[in-house]
Amino acid sequence: MDHGTVNPTMKLQDQGISGLGHVFYNLREQELVDVAVERGEGTLGKGGAFLTTTGQFTGRSPKDKHVVRTPSTEETIWWDNNAPMAAEAFDRLYDDMTAHMKGRDYFVEDLFGGADPAHRLDVRIVTELAWHGLFCRHLLRRPEASELGSFSPDFTIINCPSFRADPERHDCRSETVIALNFDRKMILIGGTEYAGENKKSVFTLLNYILPEKGIMPMHCSANHAKGNPVDAAVFFGLSGTGKTTLSADPNRVLIGDDEHGWSERGIFNFEGGCYAKTIGLDPKAEPEIYATTQMPHTVIENMVFDPETLELDFDDDSLTANMRCAYPLHYIDNASETALGGHPKNIIMLTCDAFGVLPPIARLTPAQAMYHFLSGFTSKVAGTERGVTEPEPTFSTCFGAPFMPRRPEVYGELLRQKIASHGATCWLVNTGWTGGAYGTGSRMPIQATRGLLTAALDGSLVEGQFRKDANFGFDVPVTCAGVDDQLLNPRNTWADPAAYDAQAQKLVDMFAENFTQYVPYINDDVKAAAIG
Repeated sequence: MDHGTVNPTMKLQDQGISGLGHVFYNLREQELVDVAVERGEGTLGKGGAFLTTTGQFTGRSPKDKHVVRTPSTEETIWWDNNAPMAAEAFDRLYDDMTAHMKGRDYFVEDLFGGADPAHRLDVRIVTELAWHGLFCRHLLRRPEASELGSFSPDFTIINCPSFRADPERHDCRSETVIALNFDRKMILIGGTEYAGENKKSVFTLLNYILPEKGIMPMHCSANHAKGNPVDAAVFFGLSGTGKTTLSADPNRVLIGDDEHGWSERGIFNFEGGCYAKTIGLDPKAEPEIYATTQMPHTVIENMVFDPETLELDFDDDSLTANMRCAYPLHYIDNASETALGGHPKNIIMLTCDAFGVLPPIARLTPAQAMYHFLSGFTSKVAGTERGVTEPEPTFSTCFGAPFMPRRPEVYGELLRQKIASHGATCWLVNTGWTGGAYGTGSRMPIQATRGLLTAALDGSLVEGQFRKDANFGFDVPVTCAGVDDQLLNPRNTWADPAAYDAQAQKLVDMFAENFTQYVPYINDDVKAAAIG
């Protein structure tokens, strides 16, 4: 039986999915909260937020993600980074999952991936959990009611946490599965309640589709100067490097916090909301994000709270360090109404350096920018993925390897073309450790990072004096108003300079070893920027 605020022209039975219980089409936020609470999926929190947990999985399961191998994808997928699944196995998975779904209630949300109508993807999300539908309404873009009557999905995602895959039968790694089939235009997710799999599946789709149109998909946040969308900036970085925090600048307009495209017209947000980490969230340092945790319909994931007062504990990571809140973009006061911006004037690459070697900011040449983009150095932060309990140094190419279906050089070449065509000043920003490595040093002061970024974005930083970094060859500012000069030279922050030198050489060697895989595919100027 079908229910919902707006029933689209295309029903699930038109897609060959039948025999379900109640199917709720395009419920709005409050309706989804009410149903989720009634079904025992979570608790109504302060201000009308929805408090829930995700069970066994409190982060993504990248090793359980598969791409279906077909003649059309054989030469276009980066198979070293994407686990293949046979087409026949996907068909069995689909048949078994839809059989499992029979008689159960499901929630359908028809949404857009992309703020630019010329390049957006129409995505249908079919979820077993009502709160997953709410999450997707926040994180994707919500059509107007008038647009739903003729909605026809480009891709369909079916998310069924209660389904358990059979690795032998379904050609997958475990009972948890995320399977992308570009030929059938479908993604199947089973065995995990972690809602982030929904949004990253759409991101992966766009990362595959948009490069063929000359559009650069980016794992980045973005903002622009107030009253001047042309003065835009993008912030590349993996989870935990500060994309959400640093782009939510009260003095600039937020375009988005995680995923964007760069087209011939400028940049555009893929999403309609934000998915912010809440561990240690400080109302003074991050008031805009903190305020959303007590707003109606915000999804609060895996946070410990007082059962009587409903007060959230932002420091208790007993469930996970990856506690998060998901909310619509308009909950941030200075968010862009259009989620569009011009060609970026500044490109910031965020890294969380657990070695304590990199300076808080460095200016990159275009060749150095390409080198660091392909390297994608950071540290995995506790809780973002299962099994990560403390920061681990890693190289995630393009600052988003888990979401890259194509080879890194495809994205690197797009970025090189965009920089060459439109010009941009490129910066490497370290939000990790200073004064020593993880366990000895301290986390980079966020006030210093904000001060350096403000000076970079308003153009004042480039007017100052720079020194050449002895290890990486990039330019590092000698001074910046409001920032301790000593912080700008990381060697000076270590009690033992010789220990810093040894740590720096270790990191240099790691960069050089990692980059050998890209040497056959890159231009000579980028090779010259390589270390070693």
